[in-house]
Amino acid sequence: MPKTSTELRAWIDDAIGRVEADANRSADTHLHTFQIATPGVDLYLKDESVHPTGSLKHRLARSLFLYALCNGWLTPDTTVIEASSGSTAVSEAHFARLIGLPFVAVMPASTSPEKIALIEFEGGRCHLVDDPSTVYDEARRLARECGGHYMDQFTYAERATDWRGNNNIAESIFAQMSAEPHPIPRWIVVSAGTGGTSATIGRFIRYRRHATRLLVADPENSAFYDGWDSDSSDVVTQVPGRIEGIGRMRVEPSFVGGVVDDMMRVPDAASIATMRWVSAKLGRLVGGSTGTNVWAALQLAGTMHQDGQQGSIVTLLCDGGERYARTCFDDAWLSAQGMDIAPYADALRRYEETGELVPPRSA
Repeated sequence: MPKTSTELRAWIDDAIGRVEADANRSADTHLHTFQIATPGVDLYLKDESVHPTGSLKHRLARSLFLYALCNGWLTPDTTVIEASSGSTAVSEAHFARLIGLPFVAVMPASTSPEKIALIEFEGGRCHLVDDPSTVYDEARRLARECGGHYMDQFTYAERATDWRGNNNIAESIFAQMSAEPHPIPRWIVVSAGTGGTSATIGRFIRYRRHATRLLVADPENSAFYDGWDSDSSDVVTQVPGRIEGIGRMRVEPSFVGGVVDDMMRVPDAASIATMRWVSAKLGRLVGGSTGTNVWAALQLAGTMHQDGQQGSIVTLLCDGGERYARTCFDDAWLSAQGMDIAPYADALRRYEETGELVPPRSA
């Protein structure tokens, strides 16, 4: 560690400059039109997979590192520790290497091998735990034992990003929509992992006084939906989720329910069937959370059509599907999970023919 505060400030200045330079090198992400069969409704996908580390979490990781640097939590000798289901760890490993710090990701042992390989490619080390609910305490323990810093995305995600603007994802969406037929979306649909993205978008909508409403799509076995529905932060679930990156077994501190207008629980089979359907339509692979988002968006589009409304919906393409070759895109993995996506795949095929998405009765 530098001997004087002047030396430490010089290191922090240089580190912030390196992180900011990453932002300068990164163009804004694309907003794709996505053809759907619902009359009068336009659907758009904000493609976060084109970030340098391949996911929406690149934005979060950059913000978390800037927040930690400006708070004086990182020094040249700090080991950075994070609890993650994978994608945030990939992005944080990238920024840790950028400023010359070691990085350790504490993750469930069920994390896809592709994500583990990406973290290691970025210079990080993976510390796997069998019980996903223990990642927080294990990350704190490791940070305490090595004198490192636990980034704690699940607490700081909602405050590390400037929700009023300053090139955040919400400001980008509305700027890119400005020349579209329905420039102010009726709905923006996101899913929640930390809750940071939904907090940023929801606050921005209110701050700018847009009529847009925010829906959070939540997968099976996640606590967010029940916590929001009961207005309680104490809800926990006993079964870990299968759609990596979204849904949590507890209501995370960064989840701000007050900015959410509605929530929808999406079956995992629907998420994976829709992920594969979107991948086929785009000609490129997308991840499971994108399937969750699009299934919810299609449900909303149907409700809008039934109510005689026209307009636009924006949702997120969170990451590429290459990270899930041995999970969500693997039929053997689905079989081992006892998951049958065929009824949802059939519903999506009928939707393309009729313009009406009818979920299977079991849903």
